[in-house]
Amino acid sequence: MTMTSIGSETMNPAAMAAAPDLAALKAKQQATWSSGDYAVVGTTLQIVGESLCEAMDLRSGQSVLDVAAGNGNATLAAARRWCEVTSTDYVDALLELGRRRADAEGLAVTFRHADAENLPFADGAFDAVMSTFGVMFTADHDRAAAEMVRVCRSGGKIGMANWMPEGFIGQMFKTIGKHVAPPPGAKSPALWGTRPRIDEMFGGAARAIAAEPRQFVFRYRSPVHFLDIFRRFYGPTLKAFGALDAAGQTALADDIAALIARFNKAEDGTLVVPSDYLEIVVTRR
Repeated sequence: MTMTSIGSETMNPAAMAAAPDLAALKAKQQATWSSGDYAVVGTTLQIVGESLCEAMDLRSGQSVLDVAAGNGNATLAAARRWCEVTSTDYVDALLELGRRRADAEGLAVTFRHADAENLPFADGAFDAVMSTFGVMFTADHDRAAAEMVRVCRSGGKIGMANWMPEGFIGQMFKTIGKHVAPPPGAKSPALWGTRPRIDEMFGGAARAIAAEPRQFVFRYRSPVHFLDIFRRFYGPTLKAFGALDAAGQTALADDIAALIARFNKAEDGTLVVPSDYLEIVVTRR
């Protein structure tokens, strides 16, 4: 989930040929998501977790794993449906924030430190496995997908919400990638928001795959407010600005402002920006 892995989804032949150092990339990702305070942004995305739980048709009593859960949007949504939820992430500070939210609502949730690429659970341990804007930022896409499949029981469901390349956040990642180059060979997380890549990663283990484009609407006080929040609290943006000199920071801010102007639907000085994401439900073979 780092700015080093969120560049353009179209890479030059030399970059494609290079083998990425996945261990180094993962370490950078973990440092990125440990910086800032993702929860400031993450809590605004709660409706996506609720929608995903409905799309998955979760039932009370089901065992549910939230992968790369962040501060627990999908976790809380599943727990509100009386599921037995295990919430995982590799950033302990985010797990603690999720724990506090669950405690505040009196929800019973198990929180556990875990790497999405090496889940510490038995094969078929869960009725449902889910992730909202989380697993898509792993270093090794195929391994993370295989792990989600492995821990989901036969007939169970795997649900995800992943930003699409052409949507606002997908384009913001692409914009950042023009200023701070991704490491050679790194795959864009936006690929998780495309049906062909989902079919490639999950098709062999799927009885059925449903994938529907959805929109989350960012609502902020103004474009300046949005950029301020993302520069201070959203790890990838914080790290991208931190990697640039003053002139580079100004150029990146100008490009993000232009992107906001292109997507912003508000005419009253506020920010109302729809961002496309792909809502995916895989039924496990």
